[in-house]
Amino acid sequence: MQFTSEQRLDDGVLAREFTLGEIPGTLWTPASTAPAPLILMAHNNGLPKGQSRLVARARLTAAYGYAVASIDAAGCGDRPRSAADEQARADLRRAMQAGEPVDEIFESLVGPLVERAVPEWRTTLDVLLALPGIGGPVGYSGWAALGIRLAVVEPRIAAAGFFAGGYVPRAQREEARQVTVPLLLLLQWDDEGNPRQRALDLYDAFGSKEKTLHANMGGHLGTPSFELEDGGRFFARHLR
Repeated sequence: MQFTSEQRLDDGVLAREFTLGEIPGTLWTPASTAPAPLILMAHNNGLPKGQSRLVARARLTAAYGYAVASIDAAGCGDRPRSAADEQARADLRRAMQAGEPVDEIFESLVGPLVERAVPEWRTTLDVLLALPGIGGPVGYSGWAALGIRLAVVEPRIAAAGFFAGGYVPRAQREEARQVTVPLLLLLQWDDEGNPRQRALDLYDAFGSKEKTLHANMGGHLGTPSFELEDGGRFFARHLR
């Protein structure tokens, strides 16, 4: 891992950009020198690690005393996308605008993204846990499809928070039954891009004995700010 830049933010959080081979990432660490639990933070469906909403969540989470890491995995953010990825994105936008079924298009786009992303996230986790000032256990926050696969294959993840869940590939819907870590699912009741019943069905499918659903009124971008604080309490119960 090579750190390429660092910035001490107003809240004392240290933000460092890094590269790990071809993988670009950001690591936010709290001002405290004590070993901090690590939270992996991924934005939905391959959006960049520098997306403003993700950065805001990461900074606040780090200020609560966690180390937070996000990467642009293969096909995500500014990394090269295949012609098939670009065609699937274009087809998805067209179908959604026209009100046409999108399930098969979504499968062709998101399924391969998850398959390519998981190994890179696990490689990043290996390196992060070897850094001074970062300790276990590990949490996950963000993109549901990726998080489901990671929670199934990565035993170091001790708790997970997922967003939305209306559109999740079939493979991850089946894998949801194997997820047993404590779970928090955030659902926007009027999310225009995530069918409510599918999200509720996904929540019901999770195998976790401890799982919590937070549903709030509003669209996809309307998650109340207090959910950041509630998410902090959730991770505090399981990572501290």
